[in-house]
Amino acid sequence: MDRGVATASCTETAAAQIRPVTNAVESLLPCWQCGARSYGVCGGLARPELPRLASLVTVAKASRGKIFIHEGASAEHFYILIQGSAKLYKLLPDGRRQIIGFGYVGSFLGLADSENYSFSAEAIEPMRMCSLSRRSLQSLLSHSGALQQCLLEVAIHELALAQEHMMLLGRKTTIERVASFLLSQTKCPQPRGVLPPRIRLPMARGDIADYLGVTLETICRTIAKLAKRGVIAIPNVHEVVILDPSRLAALAKGDCA
Repeated sequence: MDRGVATASCTETAAAQIRPVTNAVESLLPCWQCGARSYGVCGGLARPELPRLASLVTVAKASRGKIFIHEGASAEHFYILIQGSAKLYKLLPDGRRQIIGFGYVGSFLGLADSENYSFSAEAIEPMRMCSLSRRSLQSLLSHSGALQQCLLEVAIHELALAQEHMMLLGRKTTIERVASFLLSQTKCPQPRGVLPPRIRLPMARGDIADYLGVTLETICRTIAKLAKRGVIAIPNVHEVVILDPSRLAALAKGDCA
């Protein structure tokens, strides 16, 4: 798989913002004990294959607010997110920003259709990642059909998400967009102690507004409306409790007002 990858980079510019820790063999817990493994592409590797993976990756850190992928930079490194979260975005020539997605524990950051990153990525909160060079990834792929299958599934999943996002922006009403977004977050890995129907929203309300193509005021008003109707509860700014999942699903589909 010799294509670019677009959700994480360690170019010279980004290197100043991402701090390598050390070789994964020395610093990481054994891969089979990693909490992110069940969510990531490495989960498709058999246990005997994991030492080879560990010998090829390094652990990188990015502090909150650091841009660790730069749109247009050479896609020389790929990442598996093992802690924290990120927002992925594109910039228009006039400086306007469109958030196109979010990365969570287990996300493989870097897939692209060219040798350059097609968008930028910024840490929402402190992050730890397994960093893998292009050459190392190619070496792994040549020896692992399971990893090839996992990356294919990642690419298919990202295509489906992109199609859903286009429909969300083009056809859905504001309340349908917000309901759809909250439902999508129930499928994302949650930190320890956060159990359904409670979901964690690490991103700012402005990031959600940007992703959904509405204003910050509209997002705040719509979330408050859902809470007033008893569909959700808001214990704090970064958590939401889904009180009525069936009604939220109906709102996402436009089946009820």
